[in-house]
Amino acid sequence: MHTRSIHDKRLALTMGDACGIGPEIIARLWLDNAPPATLVVGCPHIMRRAAAWVAQARGLEAGPLVIDIDDPVAWAADPQAWPANVIPVWAPSGLTDDLMTVPVGQVDVRAGRGAAVCVRAAVRLAQDGVVSGIVTAPLHKEALALAGEPYPGHTELLQAEGSPARQAPAPVRMMLANDELKTVLVTIHMSLRHAIEGVTHEAVLETIRITHDSARLWGMPRPRIAVAGLNPHAGEGGLFGDEELTIIGPAVQAAQALGIDATGPLAPDTVFMRARHAQGHPGEFDVVVAMYHDQGLIPVKYLGLDQGVNVTLGLPFVRTSPDHGTAFDLAGTGRADPSSLIQAWRMARQLVA
Repeated sequence: MHTRSIHDKRLALTMGDACGIGPEIIARLWLDNAPPATLVVGCPHIMRRAAAWVAQARGLEAGPLVIDIDDPVAWAADPQAWPANVIPVWAPSGLTDDLMTVPVGQVDVRAGRGAAVCVRAAVRLAQDGVVSGIVTAPLHKEALALAGEPYPGHTELLQAEGSPARQAPAPVRMMLANDELKTVLVTIHMSLRHAIEGVTHEAVLETIRITHDSARLWGMPRPRIAVAGLNPHAGEGGLFGDEELTIIGPAVQAAQALGIDATGPLAPDTVFMRARHAQGHPGEFDVVVAMYHDQGLIPVKYLGLDQGVNVTLGLPFVRTSPDHGTAFDLAGTGRADPSSLIQAWRMARQLVA
């Protein structure tokens, strides 16, 4: 097995859905930033087409040069040997040759299957020590389902693939972060009805613990964790629901007994403002634990899609991604904004330092 230090900062960047903007924002990443020690896991033909679209949109004669990498281990031996303006692309086994025939900007089973193949291959690279972390370009959840994948999104797929063989999947959590606000979710991709059922004492306590343990990655050995309530005004003493009294509050107390700096449950309609770090307004908290998907993600995304980064906490390797989707309406134009991907790449580099 190929093993190297986590400090080498080599990253795998998955191409995402071939019908979406993933390949184009990757090409923009190279065009504007020339990221070092980063290997794209995807289809070289798709990446060449994306580079051409980006160049055309920018009025350039040519975009970044795409080269095929046959052996990622050989690439990892000296990734700095490749010119900065060259995109190294490795096509893993199982990636079909028909992706170039898939219509851009539409849901397609072949694109969903290809995106899953790339994610699994990137996980193998991380597990084998070839790379220190993974950055994932957007995939499409409907295409993933059409491909027969039992996972509703990146987070669940990475959880299953990143766990040791023959062991139960390690508990993971989704964090969405920017420079002003970090939120971690107790429940992720499920209906609101099921999400409410998923807010259990064990789930809340585990989310707080994973958040606390993971904060060391970004230099916070003892983060100040705010825990949002589930109901309006955090239940108002049981008038609007008792989950705060019977589930969330006891989980916060259990976390405090473990030495974790957790506070709550706090009113969901104000806790994110209290935690926001803005100029002239230092936040009261370092991170907010939210009970369900939209409760935690809307505040971060409202601050700007171009700066948000999705981080999966609890994996045995670093994983980040942009906080937006495939943007089919922009696919093929070369005009998609790469800012969130750039932030995701930068955060991954920071977290593997």
